[in-house]
Amino acid sequence: MAKSHWRIGVAGLGTVGGGLVKFLAERPDFAPAGARAEIVGVSARSKDRLRDFDIGGYRWFEDPVALAADPDVDVFVELIGGAEGPAKAAVETALKLGKPVITANKALIATHGAALAVLAEAHDVPLLFEAAVMGGTPAVKMLREAMVGDEVDTVAGILNGTCNYILTEMEARSRTFADVLAEAQRLGYAEADPTTDIGGFDAAHKITILAALAFGCAPNFAAAEIEGVDQIELLDIKLAHDLGYRIRLVASAVRADGGVSVRVHPALAPLGHPLAETRGALNALFIEGRRIGRIFIQGPGAGAGPTAAAVAADIADVMTLARRPVFQAAATTLAPFTGVDAAHRLGKAYIRLLVKDQPGVIAAVSETLAEAGVSIDSFLQKSVEDAGGVPIVLTTHASPESVILEAVERIAALPAVLERPRMLRIARV
Repeated sequence: MAKSHWRIGVAGLGTVGGGLVKFLAERPDFAPAGARAEIVGVSARSKDRLRDFDIGGYRWFEDPVALAADPDVDVFVELIGGAEGPAKAAVETALKLGKPVITANKALIATHGAALAVLAEAHDVPLLFEAAVMGGTPAVKMLREAMVGDEVDTVAGILNGTCNYILTEMEARSRTFADVLAEAQRLGYAEADPTTDIGGFDAAHKITILAALAFGCAPNFAAAEIEGVDQIELLDIKLAHDLGYRIRLVASAVRADGGVSVRVHPALAPLGHPLAETRGALNALFIEGRRIGRIFIQGPGAGAGPTAAAVAADIADVMTLARRPVFQAAATTLAPFTGVDAAHRLGKAYIRLLVKDQPGVIAAVSETLAEAGVSIDSFLQKSVEDAGGVPIVLTTHASPESVILEAVERIAALPAVLERPRMLRIARV
């Protein structure tokens, strides 16, 4: 029987935690069926930190594990972050005590989701994480609920707002990566240590979770292939645009023969395509099913309001006793997805070269590609001041990725090539 009053413990009072505290203070009866949700205890690194919301009416816990174990807490909300340490310990404690857990912690779910799902189902309690992916945009619910009557083949999109903001600003203002990153840090869009975002790890955590939901497997973050945007140059932005593309950090999970390809890497999306038109800090996602076809969702991937709304939606599911397996099937039956060898992946590529200004260079590059088994789709030669050579950029027809990579290695060895070629994939969306 559903309860009329639910007592919530919140660990982590940053942007999302603050948004949740404000929301539940204003709307304790937001959930269907008239039940009330009330925060009774909180935990964070500092009790005395200056905040724009009041925590004086809640019991304070120095240790989030103690908050999770408190008998007056019915539902534990973890908003600390991090795959290890107090976040993991507190979540495990709550689940072992038979308490529903709601988290926005993508690193925790991507890394330990399989084990936590076993723990949750063994104690017959929900483990929910809508806010871990795309903030308030319901990507998790879309796969966990709306797509269960279909077979999903592909999930792909833009899952990191910081990287998308940087790439958007580089193009719009003709600014370098380092310049825009520094501004993003000043504005609070990027952390002081931005590695998790610009290195692609944040997006990889998220696509790992979506892959588990889409394909009914255990999250396997270790098998994700990850490449960030920190090597993207303004020249690549401009040349890609001249060829009719825009560079985006694309996260994808694709069902393939023998496994699942889960990847994060910069990719070229055609101008006018929804991913190319997703600008600033927005997130966007395609889900392709065999029966429903292609679905596209777009929205804010972070922020106090949107992400707190996603946490509240999970609280409502707990309060209304909505129950599903954590990852579509019983946790004890799930196996990690198997990665796909590059030799079996077909795709197109953008290759940018810096070569000596001398006769025969283009012929040598074309011949090298042909010998490797790669055919050219388009070709562009630009005169760029202070480039130190002549930039050449080409796109290829679809070939096995291993073949394209081998061709790049051969081109790099040509005497007329002045620096290592830059290869970017063209998005298959």
